[in-house]
Amino acid sequence: MRFTSRLLQSFPSRITFFRREGCGLCVQARSVLSDVWDRRPFEYKEVDIVKPESKAWRDLYDFDVPVIHISKAQAPEEDPQLSSKAVKLMHRFTVEQVEAKMNQVEES
Repeated sequence: MRFTSRLLQSFPSRITFFRREGCGLCVQARSVLSDVWDRRPFEYKEVDIVKPESKAWRDLYDFDVPVIHISKAQAPEEDPQLSSKAVKLMHRFTVEQVEAKMNQVEES
């Protein structure tokens, strides 16, 4: 993705992308996030829910990936126990839906 060159800058929003390898919807979701990035950069973190260290996320999202959480960049790291309160989009989403959620988070 084109995120790497600006990762050290500070942005108002952070998107955490929960995915698994071989997931066709995840490939589409990554493309949407890349298009959002081109219009409105954000901090980015990716979580492969299949990795052993991501077991808590796999327990939550095993049948729901792709999932994105959108938060303020300075917010604490994502916590599986607080996932019900997260601003999120699941499965299929558009650039406009992601930007609307970013606006919601940044204005709160």
